[in-house]
Amino acid sequence: MGIRSILSRPLAHYIVQQQKSWIARSAQVQQQWRQTLVSKAAATRFGKDHFFRDISTYEDFKQAVPVRDYEALKGYVEQILQGEPDVLWPGKPLYFAKTSGTTSGTKYIPITHDSIPNHINSARDALLTYVHETGKSQFLDQKLIFLSGSPELDQKAGIHVGRLSGIANHHVPGYLRTNQLPSYETNCIEDWETKLDRIIDETIDQPMSLISGIPPWVQMYFDRIMARTGKNIKDVFPEFSLFVYGGVNFEPYRAKLFDSIGKRIDSIETYPASEGFIAYQDTQTEEGLLLLLDSGIFFEFIPVETYFDAVPKRLSIEEVEVGKNYAVVINNNAGLWGYSLGDTVKFVSTNPYRILVTGRIKHFISAFGEHIIGEEVEKALKYAMERHPEVEVVEFTVAPMVTPPEGGLPYHEWLIEFATPPQDSEAFAADLDRRLRELNVYYDDLIAGSILRRLVLTPLRTNAFIDYMRAQGKLGGQNKVPRLANDRALAQGLRPRGQ
Repeated sequence: MGIRSILSRPLAHYIVQQQKSWIARSAQVQQQWRQTLVSKAAATRFGKDHFFRDISTYEDFKQAVPVRDYEALKGYVEQILQGEPDVLWPGKPLYFAKTSGTTSGTKYIPITHDSIPNHINSARDALLTYVHETGKSQFLDQKLIFLSGSPELDQKAGIHVGRLSGIANHHVPGYLRTNQLPSYETNCIEDWETKLDRIIDETIDQPMSLISGIPPWVQMYFDRIMARTGKNIKDVFPEFSLFVYGGVNFEPYRAKLFDSIGKRIDSIETYPASEGFIAYQDTQTEEGLLLLLDSGIFFEFIPVETYFDAVPKRLSIEEVEVGKNYAVVINNNAGLWGYSLGDTVKFVSTNPYRILVTGRIKHFISAFGEHIIGEEVEKALKYAMERHPEVEVVEFTVAPMVTPPEGGLPYHEWLIEFATPPQDSEAFAADLDRRLRELNVYYDDLIAGSILRRLVLTPLRTNAFIDYMRAQGKLGGQNKVPRLANDRALAQGLRPRGQ
């Protein structure tokens, strides 16, 4: 057992004891964060504009601070980009995390001296919590890989700008840098496929124990290694024992990924975002991710059915209920106020507060009033795959076909790239449809009332999603394929030529 493995255990014990302390006071901790954040930002431009000095209660806060997305906050961000201090948070940000917006182009999300520990320490604590629960720490003595964006940073108004994963790369603890791969030079390569080949060159003969990344891009890494070696991943990396992932639901990828590995290994799910590290899996035995309530973020939750109301209902942590879908709103020590992440979550426990990520508030299909969400299509796919165990899915998306070119009733089109297709496609599609009808009463009513016909399954050619993402300049890194769309743009880009 190496020095990293040995030293990690007392640190893991300490972190878990701290965790237990704030879990026992979750509601109180959140109230304290709200008060602390408002107090520290009272003299900022935003704080003055929203009368922070007059805020005492949560009701005061809701009256003073509206829920907003990036577009509504953009004016304040532009003041920072023009060099002004004390706009959203005292001083100037350390970084801007650059990410893609749907309507505003590039988004610049501030990360401050106060908020950077949320990103870095939370990632560390996810691993240490695993060490404490399982007693497994030897993976820290071998090689670790984090498939991420480039760590090269630009500057705007004297502030470093880059992708969140690249920023985080600059804060990897020194004791892990010596066993971190790939090299800095390789990580700086922008073209994903060139970078991936170089990563394989650097890792293929190394004792890799931990691999981390978004599942579809990790799968692409595995596919290329197997093509090069003719071996399963367990035979290339015998020490590989822990997979860390986030960004998308793992279930659609699980079967193919573990088939590629050739054995079952432990995994840790994380929920990082440019705006903050929200949650991580704190146990291998319970469902859900531990919501990080003592990490510089005051959380609010909007029941999804009220999200688009003129005045949506806003709840603090002690008001949430198990089993209901909520849109996540954060207020943090980076200066994001009433900020809607766009994600939806469902609580599976309130002692401690554990969540499942269920989708995106704007990613749904409701062309006919059915309001199908990401959680429902993923559950339907999981059910069909369990009924057809030969099936392995590479990637999928769902879109409405409002006016079928062949005529007849409209339908939902499921575009799926299979690694191993179903032996009976009709039965597979029927199982998908049946489970979706069970999960969504509105969809069931539309089918029963002959407003929609049963979903249509469209198998896609090999590498359809990779080729599409490459054409969009979004191959690799932290980019994700939307599960659902209310239009046909993605579907048309993926459909076989001539269809």
